[in-house]
Amino acid sequence: MAVKAQRSFLLAARWQCFLAALFFHGALAAAPTEDAATLVQRAIDYWRDTSSYSVTDMTIRRPDWERTMTIRVWTRGQKESLVRVTAPPKDAGNATLLLDNEMWSFTPKINRVIKIPSSMMSQSWMGSDFSNNDLAKADELIEQYTHKLLGKETHEGHTVYVIESIPKETAPVVWGREVVKIRDDWIMLEHAFYDQQGALVKKLAVSEIRSMGGKRVAARERMQRVDKPGEWTEVVTREVRFGIPIAAGTFTLSNLRNPRE
Repeated sequence: MAVKAQRSFLLAARWQCFLAALFFHGALAAAPTEDAATLVQRAIDYWRDTSSYSVTDMTIRRPDWERTMTIRVWTRGQKESLVRVTAPPKDAGNATLLLDNEMWSFTPKINRVIKIPSSMMSQSWMGSDFSNNDLAKADELIEQYTHKLLGKETHEGHTVYVIESIPKETAPVVWGREVVKIRDDWIMLEHAFYDQQGALVKKLAVSEIRSMGGKRVAARERMQRVDKPGEWTEVVTREVRFGIPIAAGTFTLSNLRNPRE
């Protein structure tokens, strides 16, 4: 009887160890990584996917005027993007192409394709609170910055990771640091930009999240400068699709000038 009881005890102990190991392994597999650089990479990959197409309305508000433009955007990976204005008529046809680390713009009024030099990357895009550099921020934020997890917050039942991004010494950027807030479902809720003296200059904040294209995405975002509280630029996503085939020749200078999509 004693031997039988001892064997039963050993079997029970082994079974408990097995269950504990299985639970521990499952917990590790389910837990999201908290490496700051990986979190930033995952958030950017989540939005851009392998490819994407979106239609957005961008509204620019100034003290004495306001205007809204409709914009179509194609992306493939992190190195290729095409942004084209389709409305209103006076702005339609203006377009920007990002290819690798270079940028070109096309202005139909002068019928010219112009390469954007690095000295103009911080200038306003189409008169908005977004800069040329903001259009290319995904690639830059990954390659030109180091990242540190500052802490965690909560938002609508989700964990939010607060990450500080510091430019590398040789990085050709204008900001002293950037702080991003990323939810555990990879939505980037906020992106704050600080100057070289550490003062907050502008902030991009999400005010609406919706399901589109099979994902939960930031549907309404506003970029606003701290020193101009009455001015802002808001982007509302009306349509988005992910992982779609992109026509050959989309990300070319020829298509930038003469659209075929």
